[in-house]
Amino acid sequence: MADYAKIFKAYDIRGVVPDEFDEDVAEAIGAAFVRLTGAPAVVTAHDMRASSPLLAAAFGRGAAAQGADVISAGLGSTDLLYYASGSLDIPAAMVTASHNPARYNGIKLCRAGARPVGAETGLVELREMVAAGVPAFQGAPGHITERDLLSGYAEHLRTLVDLSGIRPLKVAVDAGNGMAGYTVPRVFAGLPIELEPLYFELDGNFPNHEANPIDPRNMADLQQLVTKCGADLGLAFDGDADRCFVVDERGEIVSPSAITALIAVRELAREPGATIIHNLITSRAVPEIVTEHGGIPVRTRVGHSFIKAKMAESGAIFGGEHSGHFYFRDFWFADSGMLAAMHVLAAVGSTDVPLSQLLTQYARYEASGEINSEVSDQAATAGKIRAAFAGRPGLRTDDLDGLTVSGPDWWFNVRPSNTEPLLRLNVEAADSGTLADVRDEVLRIVHGD
Repeated sequence: MADYAKIFKAYDIRGVVPDEFDEDVAEAIGAAFVRLTGAPAVVTAHDMRASSPLLAAAFGRGAAAQGADVISAGLGSTDLLYYASGSLDIPAAMVTASHNPARYNGIKLCRAGARPVGAETGLVELREMVAAGVPAFQGAPGHITERDLLSGYAEHLRTLVDLSGIRPLKVAVDAGNGMAGYTVPRVFAGLPIELEPLYFELDGNFPNHEANPIDPRNMADLQQLVTKCGADLGLAFDGDADRCFVVDERGEIVSPSAITALIAVRELAREPGATIIHNLITSRAVPEIVTEHGGIPVRTRVGHSFIKAKMAESGAIFGGEHSGHFYFRDFWFADSGMLAAMHVLAAVGSTDVPLSQLLTQYARYEASGEINSEVSDQAATAGKIRAAFAGRPGLRTDDLDGLTVSGPDWWFNVRPSNTEPLLRLNVEAADSGTLADVRDEVLRIVHGD
């Protein structure tokens, strides 16, 4: 019997195959998903892991057994699945474990129009239905048909960001043996881009490095390739290609906050006065720049379900996260690493200056990056940090997501992990000395020094 409480996470379903997650579980989830949504049809896609085609087929069987027609898109990135859900206006299931090791797999779900399914929007109910056993459907089963959606996906993205008039660019891309190796060649086809591919072979065993670009160790090969081949920039995607990180022409990793600010400025030029969403871990420069360009910045908690909900509520044109997720109103409020990459290419390709120079206007502060510390009691440790900074003049605190303490020229946030006994610390300051002082003071409290 599967431990459903373990594999159903806050935003998706994920576990070790076959010990925690197998075809029987996937089939039951497919059946329950149709009952949850009441949809007459669903669409599925899967990544390059060895278990993914079998799990996607099992999900489809479960959905069809409940009377729903199933469109099987086959191989695809997660944002290709969002395109499918949005353009077809039906619920969708993506079989992937993103950047997790090869032994894992999972399912990301969305309702029609790419609307997210998370713990607060149906995932808990779905888990309970699966655990209780999904009743047999009394009517006729649905039909399962295969459909290639890659061309439509690529064409749609190119209507959202026009790259046809950019200057010729040499672009290094590290697909990490993930789904970008499948989608990038089709999206870039016919554009004035000289592609330098790295690890484009689809391989769910990730033989070269983890497909997780938020870890700087996984960016080293791309950084080396950019400088070696003289590329204008480098792009790194995670396993299911919904996240994108950028390397400038010097081989330096670009902060996702700078990319958020760059895309925000581009979107505000297209739609003055629009709302831009940013989570509370992004740089303070993001809301400053949005305001300077006439936009309305709105701050949210960390996590795609919060970003997407706030975007839909406010009608925001764009949203960005520190983790390399970028969300677009005109892409059904969903995230797309490829769309973010295309915005960067359009910005660089429309000017003669290098990317590093272009981004100087968007990088204003020093950042620590996320520092994880294992603690025995997350709440108690956070309480000690709160007490240590309470009552100091000129400081502000808020509890939107964990604890944020802000000074005149610095801020830090500590928030608990949902899945591990960790506290996550992010610090930003106007200079490296202030950054080090704030970071070290907080860490001394965390570690009990």
